[in-house]
Amino acid sequence: MLAGMGGVSYHELVAAVSEAGGIGTFGASTMREGELAQEISALKKLTSKPFGVDLLTALPQHFEQGIRDVIDGGARIFVAGLGVPRDAIDLLHSHNILVGSMCGKVRHAVAAVASGCDFVVAQGTEAGGHTGLVATMALVPQVVDAVSGQVPVVAAGGLFDGRGLAASLALGADAIWVGTRFIATPEARAVNGYKEALVASREDDTVISRSYTGKPCRVVRNEWTNHYEQHPQEIQTFPLQAIASTQANVNHLGYPSGTQVDTSREFYPAGQGTGSINAVIPAGKIVTQIVDQAEQILKSLGK
Repeated sequence: MLAGMGGVSYHELVAAVSEAGGIGTFGASTMREGELAQEISALKKLTSKPFGVDLLTALPQHFEQGIRDVIDGGARIFVAGLGVPRDAIDLLHSHNILVGSMCGKVRHAVAAVASGCDFVVAQGTEAGGHTGLVATMALVPQVVDAVSGQVPVVAAGGLFDGRGLAASLALGADAIWVGTRFIATPEARAVNGYKEALVASREDDTVISRSYTGKPCRVVRNEWTNHYEQHPQEIQTFPLQAIASTQANVNHLGYPSGTQVDTSREFYPAGQGTGSINAVIPAGKIVTQIVDQAEQILKSLGK
């Protein structure tokens, strides 16, 4: 499953993943009013395969319009990063749309299931973007144990190839949610320097910082994050810090590909799997490689 990365997962990337046999997911959290509907229309010119939409719930007006766009656009899956209100779940279910919730702790997964979600994404701290503190290897099996037999569990966080898929299945997960690896693709939307930064970065070149949004977010370490590590008292709460970073001209998520930015300070969300990225390759090829590698591993183990 393609992670619904805000600013990155637009129609070209979503279509490429779905066409290859994965599940493409829009990252709608950074889209302007009316943009999701336009993106879905553009997607349907490229694929007829199922797709999903990932949308934050922190901004009520944006969320309500987004729900309408999800329904009207014919999405099959809806995922939220900050919980899903029960009335929204009921509305989505009435239109045969599956609902998932991002979870960084076991109790988040239990609450999501109790609220009516159809699946949960257990995201470990290795993930890029907004993330928690529990590692994927520890989190996934505990979430599986907590909701076993109730809903499917999707593993996320630091997963970038078939080994991660095979390992996740061994931990009891039913699928994987992959983000960072799909940023370094021709189809991903990315401002100047973003893809290049991922190719150049090592596994320890990311840091969890609240300096861009006010919430803990794993990003490529740079001059901006270093400043706020030294001056944490300057960080504001969400969404004030997100506004501050935008006004400082260091937050361009959602801007067109190739937008020129200050690469020494720009907001580049990325997970610890970035150390494995050494080239920009087509998204469809990544899907195929992940599945093929996982199949070979499972076959070698007699599974």
